[in-house]
Amino acid sequence: MTAREAPEHPSGHDTTPPLRRPGYAAGLFLGQVNTDLLALPEGDPRRLDPAEERFLSRLREFCEKEVDSAGIERADRIPDHVIEGLKDIGAMSIKVPRQYGGLGLSSRCYHRALMLTSTTHPALSELLAGHQAIGLAQPIALFGTEEQKRQFLPRCVREISAFALTEADIGNDPFRMHTKAVHDPASDSYVLDGVKTWTTNAVVADLLVVMALVPASENGAGGMTAFVVEADTPGVTVEHRSAFLGLRGLENGSVRLHQVVVPARNRIGAEGEGLTIALAAQDTGRLSLPAVCAAAAKWSLSTARQWSAARVQWGRPIGQHDAVAGKLSFIAATAFALEAMVEVIGRQAEQGDTDARLDAELAKLFATEQAWVVADELVQIRGGRGYETAESAAGRGERGIPVEQLLRDVRIGRIFDGSSEALRGFLAHDLIAAHRSSAGQREAVPTGRRARGDGSVLDTHLAFVEQTSRRLARELAAIAEGPTTEIDERQRFLGRIVDIGAELYAMSASCVYAEALDAVGASAARLADAFCRQARLRIVHLFDRLADNTDEQDRGLAHSVLGGDHTWLEDGVVDPSTDGPWIAEPEPGPAKVPSLRRVLRAADSLTATPSMSDGPTRRAQ
Repeated sequence: MTAREAPEHPSGHDTTPPLRRPGYAAGLFLGQVNTDLLALPEGDPRRLDPAEERFLSRLREFCEKEVDSAGIERADRIPDHVIEGLKDIGAMSIKVPRQYGGLGLSSRCYHRALMLTSTTHPALSELLAGHQAIGLAQPIALFGTEEQKRQFLPRCVREISAFALTEADIGNDPFRMHTKAVHDPASDSYVLDGVKTWTTNAVVADLLVVMALVPASENGAGGMTAFVVEADTPGVTVEHRSAFLGLRGLENGSVRLHQVVVPARNRIGAEGEGLTIALAAQDTGRLSLPAVCAAAAKWSLSTARQWSAARVQWGRPIGQHDAVAGKLSFIAATAFALEAMVEVIGRQAEQGDTDARLDAELAKLFATEQAWVVADELVQIRGGRGYETAESAAGRGERGIPVEQLLRDVRIGRIFDGSSEALRGFLAHDLIAAHRSSAGQREAVPTGRRARGDGSVLDTHLAFVEQTSRRLARELAAIAEGPTTEIDERQRFLGRIVDIGAELYAMSASCVYAEALDAVGASAARLADAFCRQARLRIVHLFDRLADNTDEQDRGLAHSVLGGDHTWLEDGVVDPSTDGPWIAEPEPGPAKVPSLRRVLRAADSLTATPSMSDGPTRRAQ
């Protein structure tokens, strides 16, 4: 299950424009390390242009003064005046070009905005990302006609969009889709029928991007196709507002489409191009999650540092005890690496001449896995207070620090935008295909690295990356020579190879970023060194498990479990689950419940609109 999920499938990865050069990740798995592809321009890499700094300053002020994050958590809702305020300062159209009414700011600025909003409350960043990362603006900007751009992009400045792909039985397999779109030649329109689940922003959306299957006909092969659907069109019903482990305030829901008439001019691209459009729109949109994960790690570092200095046990602050010191070092090093990946890959994706799809997938995979570990370690450092809610702590008279909320919120990252397991599988298929292809593909990735050759710490780590990259390429080449059927049976084996590559990528980004920061006096080499040392130990462990593992035995036991051989082990417990099918595939037809769609009320002024609680209480920094 995912709340904001886009399609993934190896056969859909042919969407890269042919003129773009391969990204860093493509060469990394071929044994060709070229960190020049990650190079940052001279000057402070953290600096943005003045217009972007002004926007982020306004956004920070708004988050600090106008957003009651504790109130959002209690009410499970973002107040209307907050959403309207975000629109007022341009947060809904950060990357929409100026000629269409947006701010026209960079992806790096957009990522910084997500970091600010996600640490205020993650429902805010999901609102923005669901609208801008995979919502209407991205597909229209990439594939829309000029007429569609003039029609819809200005609306994205103040109207909210949602991406409706997922259905109850789709998961990561969009080819199981049931929603249909039948063309009516007489009116040159399509009639849509189906039910979409887990659609982020569905409850408050004005515009929907709906993926539906067009049946084959004498006029074409049909296939998965993208449509722009007005949320108030007759037959569109928000039937259910979903609730999750975390991300309270997320306006995620199920949308029923019954005999919904959509004019052909609202089709994005040609019939059958829907999956291509979804995948291409997600190439850069996937970087939203690494930005949110980096923010979570940075907030965790701040919280862990302050608490570890204030909390005293056995005569000294707990941060001075070796067990806690190790956790602090891990959080600090990982926070730096995640920021490095966001900054480096964000620039690479924005240049437009590089295929950063593999890079973005590795960043999403690595960042979401590591953010979960960081959050878990922060809970452990805080102890009982980490497990206690912020509201409960405040009721006892202590500072309310929402650590347990962070743990609940970041957990979805390993599922959103393609689960970790699915991403490992898709990446492995792509990488093996690259090894099976002609030698010309390898020549497209230049060799060489930015190591200075002076024996410095960072140079040593980059040399390790280069050496390990070649070893990784040999492993993949050996697998590529085998039959495809064996590849499908070795998902965990291939997943470890992908994880090794992700660690190498993070090491590379950390060294490049630290080098740029050190050039402006930021003293980041120590953080990069710490991360690289930790990553190298994880890589050694992953390589060891390529040869020494229990994969075959585990597959055998799983087969036995699925066959019912060990059901006796399940005796003696009570199952609190409700009755019903494991997967409920909704029947098509008219809605039987009133629409839950929430129509926002524009506020005359932010200060005149009451908040949901007595006053602003943002996540403690």
